[in-house]
Amino acid sequence: MQQPDLEALINRLIQGQVRFVIIGGIAVVAHGAPVTTFDVDVCCDLAAENLFRLQSALADGHPVHRMTPQKLPLEITPANVSSLRNLYLQTDFGVLDCLGDVSGVGDYVAAFEQSVEVELPGGRCRVLTIDALIRAKQAVNRLQDKVALRHLLAIKERQNANRH
Repeated sequence: MQQPDLEALINRLIQGQVRFVIIGGIAVVAHGAPVTTFDVDVCCDLAAENLFRLQSALADGHPVHRMTPQKLPLEITPANVSSLRNLYLQTDFGVLDCLGDVSGVGDYVAAFEQSVEVELPGGRCRVLTIDALIRAKQAVNRLQDKVALRHLLAIKERQNANRH
């Protein structure tokens, strides 16, 4: 299996004008935590035109549904677009998880309202604020989220101390 190119994956979303907010490990890293991530997790606007932009942006990366045994190709159609809630994709660039909402935060609109624009190696995009990310990690509470949460809380504490 080839090395993921998460920078290229993020750049595809940006260039494709997909409406998304980065919510996972890359957001944690963007806030200064020393964690490693191997995928891109986003909260995505599930409006039909945005999902069609997503499909177009990823087309030459051969996206497939990674949670299905058959690894079916991504095929968003007028018939199925309104039923999509989450997309768990494997692409030539790496893994992309597109969620309709974020635990502890809410849907795309809520995630967007609780995000900041940052410059990442793949381009300028939005990531959850540190406070929203802390709430999301607390809500999910998996092992890797607990590790990220410890880092985020320490960063937040340093930020607060520097303000006083």
